[in-house]
Parts: sequence; C-alpha cells; structure tokens
Amino acid sequence: MTSDDKSTRHTARMVRKKAVIDAAIEQANQEKGLLLVLTGNGKGKSSSAFGMMARALGYGMKVGVAQFIKGRSDTGEEAFFRGQANVEWHVLGEGFTWNTQDRERDTKTAQAGWAIAQRMLRDPSIQLVILDELTYTIKYGYLDLTQILADIAARPAMQHVVVTGRGAPVALTELADTVSEIMDIKHAWRAGIKAQPGIDL
Repeated sequence: MTSDDKSTRHTARMVRKKAVIDAAIEQANQEKGLLLVLTGNGKGKSSSAFGMMARALGYGMKVGVAQFIKGRSDTGEEAFFRGQANVEWHVLGEGFTWNTQDRERDTKTAQAGWAIAQRMLRDPSIQLVILDELTYTIKYGYLDLTQILADIAARPAMQHVVVTGRGAPVALTELADTVSEIMDIKHAWRAGIKAQPGIDL
C-alpha cells in the first residue's frame, strides 16, 4: 500500500468517525448538575477531583471541598486552592482510621463533617462540591448511606458533586451520572519509596 493510499484510507476513517462523534454531541443537549464518583484502588482519585476543581475555578465557579478521614492540612492542593477566591475548604477528619483507632470519635467527627457538607449541598451559589474520601465513612458505618443519597439527590439542580474514595457502594454508583474506577497496577510506596511532595502530598 502506497503512502497516498494510507492517507486516503485514514482520511475516510476520520470522516466517518467525525460524523459519529458529531451526531453524539448533537444528541447530548441536556444540562444538569452531575454526580461523579471516582473510586477504585489506584492512585489519583482525589487528584482527578482537584483537576475538576481547577477547571471550575477557571470558569469563575464557586467550589466547596469537604475532606473526610484526612486530618492533615499541609497538602499541596490545600496550600494552593485554599488561597484562591471562590473556594470553601474544610478538613473534616482526624486521620486514617488505623491511626485514630476510636470508632466513636471517628463517627462523631464524620457526622459533624457531614453537617458542613449538607450546608454546601443546599447552597445554590456553590456550583461544585467535592466530597473527598467520603466512601470510607460509609464503609465503616460512620455515616448513613440513605441520608447521604437523599442529601445529594436534593441538591440544587445545577450543582455538580464529586465523590472520591475506594469501594464506592452500588447505590451511590447507581445514582451517579459518571463513575470512574481507577486501577492499581503499580505504586512506588510498595517499593519502599515514601510519599513525595507535589506528587502524593
């Protein structure tokens, strides 16, 4: 096959592909606030959520962040985003459950945190709400899944919500508009490399 033949076949394929994509874009004419769930055992769930946060801020949107479980307030993303206009940021945990080892305390902390999340989910001026590591509070029974689903479903019509964390329950993924599962193929930590600022922190 000559170079000209390859170019002709490539052009024909791209014309067909463009027609399919254009038709799909034409049919996608609804506007609504989306619920996105980022789950799975791989690295990058929170990072993806904060990437969407950067996009939202680029459009002048107001963003609310509720970080469950995590207790540290010295991460790179917080250092950068907390100082931005249109950002409301809450660190609502006291550290990972294997550090606190106190179910009653963890439950109270999560419930106090959810009260803050509820307020953001009722505020139409907040156009994106990130519920970081929320799935762990469900897994350990700190928060009631039925209440969480009801609060998310009752949010303002154009408010977007991103939930991150491993093991997202089926009821949450069924309610979601978009679900991404991030796989764990290889991680530097298992090779004895500590968490690196700017990459892991």
